[in-house]
Amino acid sequence: MNDRLVLLGSKGGPALRPGGPWPTSSLLELGGRTIVVDCGLGVTRGLVDAGISLKALDLIFITHLHSDHVLELGPLTHTAWTAGLVTPVTIFGPPGTSHYWQRFCQAMEFDIEIRIVDEGRPDIRDLITVEEFGEGSVLDERGLTVTALRVDHPPVTDCFALRFEHGDRSVVFSADTAFFPPLAEFARGANILVHEAMLEAGVERLVARTGNGARLREHLFASHSLAGEAGRIASDAGVKRLVLNHLIPADDPAIGEADWIDAVRKTWAGDLTIARDGLVVPLSGEHAASGEETA
Repeated sequence: MNDRLVLLGSKGGPALRPGGPWPTSSLLELGGRTIVVDCGLGVTRGLVDAGISLKALDLIFITHLHSDHVLELGPLTHTAWTAGLVTPVTIFGPPGTSHYWQRFCQAMEFDIEIRIVDEGRPDIRDLITVEEFGEGSVLDERGLTVTALRVDHPPVTDCFALRFEHGDRSVVFSADTAFFPPLAEFARGANILVHEAMLEAGVERLVARTGNGARLREHLFASHSLAGEAGRIASDAGVKRLVLNHLIPADDPAIGEADWIDAVRKTWAGDLTIARDGLVVPLSGEHAASGEETA
C-alpha cells in the first residue's frame, strides 16, 4: 500500500451550505495502517469515496471535541459495524471522548441489541476501545509512533496537534489553533504539515451569514490562525510541504485558491497544497492528485 494523505473534509466549522465542502476529517495511510484523523460530518462517505473498506477501520484520532471534529465518530464506527466490521478499532481522543462513545451507544442501544440477535453481529461495544490522551506520547506500535502537543484553541483546553511517524515519514496535524510558535518545533522536519488557515478578508462576510456577529468574530480571531501565520509555522519548522486545511471561510464565492496562495506566500516559499474535499496528497514526494500549487 502506498502511503498517502486524503483530505476528506476541508472546511472549518460545522455549517453546511449548498455546494460547499464538508467539515474536518482526514485519512492517513501510513506504514500499513488505516488512520482517520477527526470525524466531522461526511467522514463516512469520504472514506468510502476514497476507496476504503469500512471493515478495514483501524485507528481513529480526535484532536478535540468541537462538533466539526467529532460529530460523525459514532455514526462512522456504527456504519462500519453494519458493513461487517469484526476486528478491533481503537479511538484516541482527548478527555471526554469516552463519555461521547458511551452516550452514543446508549442512544443506539435498541439498534445495537437487535442487530446482535437478528443479524448475528459481534457486540460493537466489545470491538471499540477508547483511549483518552494528553500531551506527550500517544501510541508506539508496530513502527508507528504518535505524539501530541496541546495547542491554543480557547475556550477549548484539551485540543492537540498530532505527529504521526513511521520510518522516515512524518505527518503533523495542527488541529485548531491560534498562532502557536511551539508548534514549529513539534513539526520540525515533517514531510507534511497540515495546518488550519483563515483569511481575514472573508471573516466579516462569514460572520454576517452565520449570525452572532461580535462573539463569533472574537472567537475566530482568538482561536484560529491566519494563512500567513500557518506559513510562518511551516517556515520555522522546515517542513517539506504545507497543506492548508480547515479553511475559514471555505465556501465564500468571492474567495478562490489564488487568494489562499497569495496570503501564505508572504511567509512560506515551499511546496504548498490548498485543501479541498477528496484531494490526495502522496507522502512519496510526488505531486498531489489535483488542486495543488507548488513553488
